Amino acid sequence: MNGIGGLFRHGLLAAAIVALPLSGCSSAGMSAFGSNKLAVAEISNIETYTAEGALTEARAHFRNDNFGYSAAFYKRAVELAPNKAEGYVGLSASYDRLGRFDLSDRVYASLYQMTGGTAQYYNNVGYSYLLRGSLSEALMSFRKAQKIEPDNLVVANNIQILERAAADSRA
Repeated sequence: MNGIGGLFRHGLLAAAIVALPLSGCSSAGMSAFGSNKLAVAEISNIETYTAEGALTEARAHFRNDNFGYSAAFYKRAVELAPNKAEGYVGLSASYDRLGRFDLSDRVYASLYQMTGGTAQYYNNVGYSYLLRGSLSEALMSFRKAQKIEPDNLVVANNIQILERAAADSRA
């Protein structure tokens, strides 16, 4: 099995799960939102949530693979707390999991403006490329993350699994 299929077989998605602050792009599955699994959820009372309340809901939905809902709640958190990086990390990861790379790219650009090129940023961008099937770009981003934080286990695991999948695809 080559490409992204090999990564699933090797357990990258499960292995990359540590916590959102370390790896925002990390759990497996599709959104359980309605019949359209690639849509951001519409939540009727979202305006009643505070930034912290929206983050709490967003984290829970992300952990449960409800990416349509997590995107909606992270978006609310970003609107209410535009200087808090966690909202951008979660929003971009949620958009990635929904396959909305056009939106995640915009959020990653905002996150970069806010935090610069952190290990978390490059790891998550690498994961985004991985989901798109752009494995060489994914490896380049993971390597940038590794250079910044050489002891980051999530990044090291992503690189190791990506390299193993690449070797399997050549075999």
